[in-house]
Amino acid sequence: MPTERISMRKLKEILRLRFEAGLSYRQIAAAAQVSVGVAAKYVAQAEQAGLTGPMISNLDEAALARLLGEAADVPARLSRYAVPDGVAMHQELKKKGVTLQLLWEEYRTLHPDNAYRYAQFCVHYRRYRESLARSLRQTHRAGEKLFIDYAGQTVPVIDGDSGEIHPAQIFVAVLGASNYTYAEATWTQQLPDWIGSHVRAFTFMGGVTALLIPDNLKSGVSRACRYEPDLNPTYADLAAHYGVAVIPARPYKPKDKAKVEVGVQIVERWILARLRHRQFFALTELNQVIQALLQDLNARPFKKLPGCRRSTFEEIDRPALRPLPATPYEYAEWKKARVNIDYHIEVAGHYYSVPHALVKRELDVRITQATVECLHQGKRVASHARSQRKGAHSTMAEHMPKAHQKHLEWSPGRFLNWALAIGPATRDIVRWQLTHRPHPEMGYRACLGLLNLARRYGKPRLEAACQRALAIGSPTRKSVVSILEQNLDQQPLPTPTPAATLPAHANVRGPDYYQPPQPEDTVVCSTTPHLTSYDS
Repeated sequence: MPTERISMRKLKEILRLRFEAGLSYRQIAAAAQVSVGVAAKYVAQAEQAGLTGPMISNLDEAALARLLGEAADVPARLSRYAVPDGVAMHQELKKKGVTLQLLWEEYRTLHPDNAYRYAQFCVHYRRYRESLARSLRQTHRAGEKLFIDYAGQTVPVIDGDSGEIHPAQIFVAVLGASNYTYAEATWTQQLPDWIGSHVRAFTFMGGVTALLIPDNLKSGVSRACRYEPDLNPTYADLAAHYGVAVIPARPYKPKDKAKVEVGVQIVERWILARLRHRQFFALTELNQVIQALLQDLNARPFKKLPGCRRSTFEEIDRPALRPLPATPYEYAEWKKARVNIDYHIEVAGHYYSVPHALVKRELDVRITQATVECLHQGKRVASHARSQRKGAHSTMAEHMPKAHQKHLEWSPGRFLNWALAIGPATRDIVRWQLTHRPHPEMGYRACLGLLNLARRYGKPRLEAACQRALAIGSPTRKSVVSILEQNLDQQPLPTPTPAATLPAHANVRGPDYYQPPQPEDTVVCSTTPHLTSYDS
């Protein structure tokens, strides 16, 4: 067990007995019930701090403890105990599974003869931690958090054709444990650029953290709330793809993401400030310069900590990052769409079919560059290849009602095959319906009407009616219906009347009269003109 520390009241009494009463160390030890060594130790610390008798009586216990504590730290190198390295302990505790007990055991192994006990070891670390800035220190585990934000400063990019200046936004991401920083320029802070920057940041770091800590911009958070914020569906889809959790910072609480706030400040000072006198004519050109300066920033040594961002990242964060998925995230937008009466939904002017049972229901639609997915209550109900044809339809047969599927199955060839099974006259009637319309589909109704006649009157009567309709030169459905209703199909067909012939007559020239002259009857005219006298 560690030696029990004496109270400040007893310590103050020891100093009073020495400086005011003038007792010896042995007398002080007997009066205060401490050892002679303890009495001599605290008297020596008081003398080194410059404390005298009147000063000690005027100090309260807190002030006396502060003065003696500061004085005790000065001759630390003179102590027979090896002083633990507070900076190294603070860095090691960021790693997963590292505890003070483990660090103490390693410390005792290095200093077997002059090592502090565990309690005093913890006291030394607590003193170091209390010497840091007076703010709430967040504990950043290795590979746990990635803080994300946009810099307030923009970089102008000049359009080479028009000369127009476009401000480029600066995306910044910082790892919590190592401060490893990523930055890039994008045209906007809108959803496509926001998602693309995340994908490139994960690729830059070569892994995925457990948590994302973004700001409450609309691209990431649909509805900001201190307790239960609503994420943008696309952002939530990104998190699901990479297997990370998103915890947005509380509104109006910048200290929740103080790590990235400092990172943004460093990016503005060490990168953007160096670009203030340069002109850029393309976003790719700007990003190339930023990446070069970013390498220098991550390699810059820390002022108060050993190493740099890159070395700390390689040592602490990189081993703890989870591996990237096999494929990067494909950008997808989400929207809600209500199913129309024709069991189609509209996406960018094109119509996609869904199961007809979902008419009037509201669906979640996931839209990528290549596909359109429809989900109902989290279950995918339809998937289509994305089409850019506005006003057109993409319809799957299995989404249609049975009656509509049957209608879709009809074609000119099927109608002709059905009619031929009844008889050649029926086939001729059907062919006439299909060919004497502006479009074959316009004759489908008439053909379906003939199909119903076969069910009502039977195939033999329908064939006989079609023969009579062809005989009278009226191959329409109305004529066939009239024949069947009047039972004319059961009567013999009319005998065809022979064509009338003209009687022979001398004045009738016949068909050969208007034929062109034959080659042998052609008269060859002389090239010499005949001179004819007007008098003759």
